[in-house]
Amino acid sequence: MTKPKLSLIIPTYNERENLPELVRRIHTSLKEIEYQLIIVDDNSPDETGILAEKLAKKYPIMVIHRKKRGLASAIVDGFRNAKSELLCVMDADLQHPPEKIIDLLKKVKNVDLVIASRYINRSSVKGLNLWRRITSEIAKALAQAFFPSIRRIKDPLSGFFILKKNVINKIELKAIGYKILLEILVKGRYKNVVEIPYIFGKRKMGKNKLSFVEYLNYLKCLFILKFNR
Repeated sequence: MTKPKLSLIIPTYNERENLPELVRRIHTSLKEIEYQLIIVDDNSPDETGILAEKLAKKYPIMVIHRKKRGLASAIVDGFRNAKSELLCVMDADLQHPPEKIIDLLKKVKNVDLVIASRYINRSSVKGLNLWRRITSEIAKALAQAFFPSIRRIKDPLSGFFILKKNVINKIELKAIGYKILLEILVKGRYKNVVEIPYIFGKRKMGKNKLSFVEYLNYLKCLFILKFNR
């Protein structure tokens, strides 16, 4: 395999039902691009990782099997195995449309980091119920209050983004909780960030992984980033 133009990192935990459609749509969207798909599976009981290995026989997939759990740390493990200078992160639940990756790629040519944003004009959050919308707004407000330098960014907690590898080169990412983008924005080496709109879709299959523990981890992440840098 030649050096890919893009390394796409997708953390998974019990996403077996969504994985075939996700991989197919990614491949269709990136059919003209040399890419590497890194699936980081956290020992899913539904055997998502085993299915990913089967899909790797047909698609350019690297599967990383982990015993521990943690969305942000899974992404960091994906970064370590990426062969491209461009790194893209997205969820496996199809709420992030794979067709939008091309738009991210076009924008990142002239900037360091491109965020698929839920909170700018022409965006939509169809996949968030009222409770998740409220908690998302509170989490965003807290991040912007703790870190004034990112207040201009409308969606600093997005899980769908692309960056150049040099943004995080020699940066130690603690990967606490599930909001890795926030840590990258606080610690990363970048000059410019662009946000583009997208429609955050509804989950088709499987269950949402957010829990009360994850909210606590998010608060822990905020305090560590603020006071222990």
